[in-house]
Amino acid sequence: MEEVPVKVAVRIRPLLCKEVLHKHQVCVRDIPNTQQIIIGRDRVFTFDFVFGKNSTQDEVYNICIKPLVLSLIEGYNATVFAYGQTGSGKTYTIGGGHVASVVEGQKGIIPRAIQEIFQSISENPSIDFKIKVSYIEVYKEDLRDLLELETSMKDLHIREDDKGNTVIVGAKECQVESVDEVMSLLEVGNAARHTSTTQMNEHSSRSHAIFTISICQVEKNTEAAEDGEWYSHRHIVSKFHFVDLAGSERVTKTGNTGERFKESIQINSGLLALGNVISALGDPRRKSSHIPYRDAKITRLLKDSLGGSAKTVMITCVSPSSSDFDESLNSLKYANRARNIRNKPSLNFSPESDRMDEMEFEIKLLREALQSHQASISQTSQTPSEGVPDQNRIHSLEEQVSQLQEECLGYQDCIEQAFTFLVDLKDAVRLNQKQQHKLQEWFSRTQEVRKAVLTQFPGHQSIGNLEEGPQHCALAADQVLFTQKELELEELRSQVQLMVQENKGHAVTLKEAQKMNRL
Repeated sequence: MEEVPVKVAVRIRPLLCKEVLHKHQVCVRDIPNTQQIIIGRDRVFTFDFVFGKNSTQDEVYNICIKPLVLSLIEGYNATVFAYGQTGSGKTYTIGGGHVASVVEGQKGIIPRAIQEIFQSISENPSIDFKIKVSYIEVYKEDLRDLLELETSMKDLHIREDDKGNTVIVGAKECQVESVDEVMSLLEVGNAARHTSTTQMNEHSSRSHAIFTISICQVEKNTEAAEDGEWYSHRHIVSKFHFVDLAGSERVTKTGNTGERFKESIQINSGLLALGNVISALGDPRRKSSHIPYRDAKITRLLKDSLGGSAKTVMITCVSPSSSDFDESLNSLKYANRARNIRNKPSLNFSPESDRMDEMEFEIKLLREALQSHQASISQTSQTPSEGVPDQNRIHSLEEQVSQLQEECLGYQDCIEQAFTFLVDLKDAVRLNQKQQHKLQEWFSRTQEVRKAVLTQFPGHQSIGNLEEGPQHCALAADQVLFTQKELELEELRSQVQLMVQENKGHAVTLKEAQKMNRL
């Protein structure tokens, strides 16, 4: 699996009106036609992307985020998160404010990505897409569902699935089918998010927010199977996380007190944990050491994005004002360390996909076996018996027995006549010794046959009654023949019953497999 570095972009906002009025100096500037930034007099940093004070929202999106959207459609997880001090332009860049009142050119990353995702879906009619969105807030180290405010914070838990991906159990996922639906949910979540006014920012975010778009793709198979069923081959589930982090704060500058002061402590604590994770992942000497993901909720949620299997872009927003020199320098240091983080992106095939293919293959085998058994049963039904004796077959057997009886009587009559003729011939004709010996042997064999007949039918002892002997012999032969046919009939019955039982067993197995397939 190929390692891909985390892409880091730095965006410098313009000086605010109040900063211009107070005659703040510009301490951060970009070097034209390069991806470098100078802070102070001579501190130079190099990043993947650098956007100066005149950069537009469209420019940031096309360069940084558009490749992530294409990767999302291909089946990769993607993450973009904005990092920086309070008031540096993170929420404006990510597009987490009141999106409905923002003009087209000022829209942030999230609205633009949503539009492009649905445009890509419309350009792929051969794929079924299902889109779900969720919106989670981390406020004072507690999870809060911005799309279902009635959900208790105790019902939201961070877990890992069988592939090691981080998931939030209990969070509401809304299925959407249009851009307007997503924008409406985004607006609802933004309105419910914790914000407040401080001395540094009129609309300061007091929490970390994660807006997630999940896409499930199922390829359509245009060719129907032989049995008429439709099969789908690939199931891909990919996610795009848009993370708007609360900015780092200094109480001396924000002037926070009371509840705002407690929020500042929790925000700085979470960002400190995130900085430690970035430092640990970005330091080659600490690759094999423990990564402190569990020190904060936000770092656990970003585990897949930092050192995991997602394609990640980190946008560091900095203030050019000389009064924010220390905060901007720290942000640039963290951004520089993040460039050393390596992720291992992988296609996210659904875990049910392989199981579905196995079940479909198993059902196909069961259907073939069932069809072969049905064919064998239908062939058996064309044979003489199917549990009940066939009258036509019995009649045919009776005719054959009668014919054999007639042939047997004719042979016996011929033998009697030949015996009488030879007895008279023996006395009337002079034979040589060899002929007499052969004639005597024939007499002996005839006598043995007669004795056997008389023993089997003791009621007939005279030669004159030999005509009745053949009849009893024929009846005995008929009885033997009937016995053989009855045995064959019983054997066929047992085979039919065995096939019926096997057919029932396969039918039960097929129903269970179909039930599993539906599940």
